[in-house]
Amino acid sequence: MKVYISADMEGITGVTHWNEVDPKKPDYAQFQKRMTEEVVSACRGALDAGAEKILVKDAHYTGRNILSADLPEEAELIRGWSGHPYSMVQELDGTFDALMMVGYHSRAGSGGNPLAHTMSSGKIERIFINGREASEFLLHGYVGAKHQVPMAFVSGDRELCREVAEVSPGTATFITMEGVGDSTVSIHPEKSLRSIRKTVCDALKSVDKNSAWQLPDEFELSVRYVKPTAAYRASQYPGAESVSPKTVKYRAKDYDDIMRFVLFCV
Repeated sequence: MKVYISADMEGITGVTHWNEVDPKKPDYAQFQKRMTEEVVSACRGALDAGAEKILVKDAHYTGRNILSADLPEEAELIRGWSGHPYSMVQELDGTFDALMMVGYHSRAGSGGNPLAHTMSSGKIERIFINGREASEFLLHGYVGAKHQVPMAFVSGDRELCREVAEVSPGTATFITMEGVGDSTVSIHPEKSLRSIRKTVCDALKSVDKNSAWQLPDEFELSVRYVKPTAAYRASQYPGAESVSPKTVKYRAKDYDDIMRFVLFCV
């Protein structure tokens, strides 16, 4: 079994403030360690289920957060950002048996996490795919669908897990926290580690390669920017359409084209 893990930080147990996910801040170190531990637990769960190869993408901020020496020897780690449109799932292809996401967070404007955002907290107000508000989970989950890789597991805040249940009811989820205004209510970190390992193991033991999402025939991406100047710039992308001073739409049949637009315009 070959497993792909994409790891973010804003949905790691206990994360509440931007200072805790910024390498330049003193609060970061403890949550860097916690992110690493939750990824390690997911890897251990995958190995328990019989995984022979695990590819981990460090998908937060600089892409250089996970302490690589702590990972199991069976895991390979992608650090940094290549510039490929697949972004948080770089190198994902049809050779993988399952896609998992650890430490993900709810979408921009959802209120489910004090750090809720979609791709860029300072640039983007909302992103929609075919009329549905999109999170980073949804944006990158469609990459798995394109390559017929089932979404086996997602961990993160309660609002994100609610979205996962709507979009991908066959996906196992684990709730690390709940956002309440500018605060979070989190479970104990050790409980997260035990539960992530077990939930991942159980999910992978029953994963079905035929359970990957069905792709729509075509996609309409709608992006609402914080500033009209950013929207105007994005409207210059070939095929993009300006629909309001702050909103740009882009349509494509191939999802790779959607991710290329995101790469250059988000």
